[in-house]
Amino acid sequence: MNVVKISLANLKEKKLNSFLSALLLTLGIGMISLLLLLNKQLDEQFRRNIRGIDMVVGAKGSPLQLILSSIYQIDAPTGNVPLAEVDALRKNPFVKTVIPLSMGDSYQGFRIVGTTPKYVEHFQAKLSQGQLYNASMEVAIGSKVAAASQLKIGDTFASSHGLDAEGEAHKEKKYKVTGIFEGNGSVVDQLILTRLSSVWDVHAHEEEHGKHEEHEEAEGGRQVTSALVQFRNPMGLMTIPRQINENTSMQAALPSIEINRLFSLLGVGIETLRALALIIISVAGISVFISLYNSLKERKYEMALMLSMGATRTRLFLMLLLEGVMLAVIGYFAGIILSRVGLWLFSRAAEQDFHYSLRKFTILPQEIYLFFAALFIGFLASALPSLGIYKLNISRTLAEE
Repeated sequence: MNVVKISLANLKEKKLNSFLSALLLTLGIGMISLLLLLNKQLDEQFRRNIRGIDMVVGAKGSPLQLILSSIYQIDAPTGNVPLAEVDALRKNPFVKTVIPLSMGDSYQGFRIVGTTPKYVEHFQAKLSQGQLYNASMEVAIGSKVAAASQLKIGDTFASSHGLDAEGEAHKEKKYKVTGIFEGNGSVVDQLILTRLSSVWDVHAHEEEHGKHEEHEEAEGGRQVTSALVQFRNPMGLMTIPRQINENTSMQAALPSIEINRLFSLLGVGIETLRALALIIISVAGISVFISLYNSLKERKYEMALMLSMGATRTRLFLMLLLEGVMLAVIGYFAGIILSRVGLWLFSRAAEQDFHYSLRKFTILPQEIYLFFAALFIGFLASALPSLGIYKLNISRTLAEE
């Protein structure tokens, strides 16, 4: 008697029950697997980009908005601040590095960021082609920008006002591509980097043509959007943020605190979805249990006949047990496939809206534990009703039929 063949035949015979049990397991495992993948990859992206940035300064407003716009480039800036106030930070003995950023324009949805070469050094970006910008209106572009826009070394383009592709184009002043960065998984991949003076020159040109009512010089000199700050020692963290918030027109936001707060907010939703997935898996286990329990009742005569022909109770028990384990294995692998499809769809949406990729489809260590958990559920759900085979009275069952 081939136990595997008989178990498969029984599953095929109860197509609807088998499908429902496997579907519930697939949904539960798929949800947990997708949450594990998203949590790991989002955490990696967020942690990688804030590494080495102790503080962000910018216009007063939402600290989280300042962090998201200045480090991750996925939100609107809070406003502009005087460059003089940012430069004053360099004189503080507790400050190691100050990297100013000037934003506001884009090209085909990719943000143009005016900054210094220290920004490139901080994210360890390397050029695959050309050279870094040296003069105003020269740019070096990220690998994703190059792939999506088809820009090459020597090409020129006009930026659009605003951070999306719908803004009005600055046709009078055009940028020239001098370099293309290698992809390194950082925020640089999706940016167009240039000198601070380039951003000022573009908007100064607009002002000369009467497109702005007030000149930037009347507002107290050159302005930037924000600045990324690194401290020399922990004393900077203890003293400088309060000084900035109380004594300047700027606000200081601490990336580690704001990102932890963001993940704690996201964590509520993640835990809720994880609890829902566990409930679905539990319902799937109950479904397997009921299916095999009813199957045993319906096939009592068949089981009694097999026993009378020489089959052992243990062999029949293993046959029923195998059905539950097979459903668990099918549900697990279908769930893993479903989670990868979900990650691919999520990544497409993230790339379209924020230019971030979440494309690591490798099996996580936690998913191996999930496999054993699925096997345990299948084993337990099938073992309980299958124990009834040891209580089956052969002669009475055959006589009743």
